[in-house]
Amino acid sequence: MLQLVLAAPRSGSGKTTAACALLAALTARGLTPCAFKSGPDYIDPMFHRAVLGVESHNLDLFFSAPQIARALYARHAAGHGAAVVEGAMGYYDGLGGVTDTASAWQLADTLDLPALLVVRPKGASLTLAAELRGLTAFRTPHHIAGILLNDCTQGLCALLKPMLEKETGLPVVGCLPPLPEAVIESRHLGLKTAAEIDDLQHKIQLLSDAAQQTIDWPLLHTLFDRPAPAAAPCTVPPPRVRLAVARDAAFCFTYAETLEALRENGAELCFFSPLADTALPDNIGGLYLPGGYPELYAARLAANAPLRAAVKSAVQGGLPTVAECGGFLYLGRTLQDADGTPHPMAGVLPGQGFKVGRLVRFGYARLTARADSMLFRAGETLPVHEFHHWDSTENGDAFTAAKANGRQWACGFANASLYAGFPHLYWAGTPLPKRFAAAAEHYIKETS
Repeated sequence: MLQLVLAAPRSGSGKTTAACALLAALTARGLTPCAFKSGPDYIDPMFHRAVLGVESHNLDLFFSAPQIARALYARHAAGHGAAVVEGAMGYYDGLGGVTDTASAWQLADTLDLPALLVVRPKGASLTLAAELRGLTAFRTPHHIAGILLNDCTQGLCALLKPMLEKETGLPVVGCLPPLPEAVIESRHLGLKTAAEIDDLQHKIQLLSDAAQQTIDWPLLHTLFDRPAPAAAPCTVPPPRVRLAVARDAAFCFTYAETLEALRENGAELCFFSPLADTALPDNIGGLYLPGGYPELYAARLAANAPLRAAVKSAVQGGLPTVAECGGFLYLGRTLQDADGTPHPMAGVLPGQGFKVGRLVRFGYARLTARADSMLFRAGETLPVHEFHHWDSTENGDAFTAAKANGRQWACGFANASLYAGFPHLYWAGTPLPKRFAAAAEHYIKETS
């Protein structure tokens, strides 16, 4: 089975483009690949899904203990002929930007996978060899097994390949040529989502065609084929309760592992659109409002007054509800759009969402509960992640969030039927899915 971590010396090297090219080419070659993302990113897995038509999974060593990450990898790699794990940021960049904790390197080390390093050679040649030698010397084992030159013509690749191999001892498996017509646009939280790119499948085909021609596939297999991981069987029980899950262009930041964990705890997931649907799904025992881009769709969300009213009535009536980041903003009184114009939201919570124009409280943190609630027990601490350019006038004080550098702040709203706040939760391997499903079952029994 071909298995690799796709990493890079730094952000901006083109890892996601290279991942899409590899996955599409592997699919065309009949290997039925699967994909993973190192770190908390929601957007890159959307591109993996667009290529493969099946879920991509996050593996994050800040969120999960090593044994959980290994189990998730083994479970979701089972039955595939190839697995590509896309790294985040630079290869060794981890928690706080000054450690290798939760880095792509640590994930390669935890999973015992070789790494393919994506290198953009513009502006350097022999200096690339010095940089690569530094990367291989920085940690032992370094796990780097090969180099893929990105945004590199075949002529330049032919020039650089023998020099890089001589100077670094690392084989060059080929290149991906410059493809301006396959560029994926960005915006304030990174790349645009896959659903927003009208010609994405055409771009993916261009990347696949290029990879087929410019990658040395026999060499790639020689370097990265290894025994498939052994996976323990996972059974999903019959559903006992229905949970409404917001899913549309405004609410698209969900971890596949979170949804799977809910199903494994007896939940049937009923997807709905706060942009388009005028009512919540029938016979639900809980509501999950994940993050996304509500600020970009604030006017449309406001225009859907029947759904806003239904959400307000349900949440105030005790429907077990989880609202993360964008979902939290939706539960507030108002939300500014990208132009700074405020629009009415559900009005469950007192805050008004406003545009800041920069990342706010960005990164990993640990969330400690100040009291018992639906999802948390007093004093319990779980890892979380924040990633947003909007803030709220009322962020709550049910929790204390703390970064590794010692910075702390109060945040979140929580009670016997609610969790709402900017921090994104990662549910796999935690008590949260069981608690949410139990609260939903209890609600159905009490209200039926």
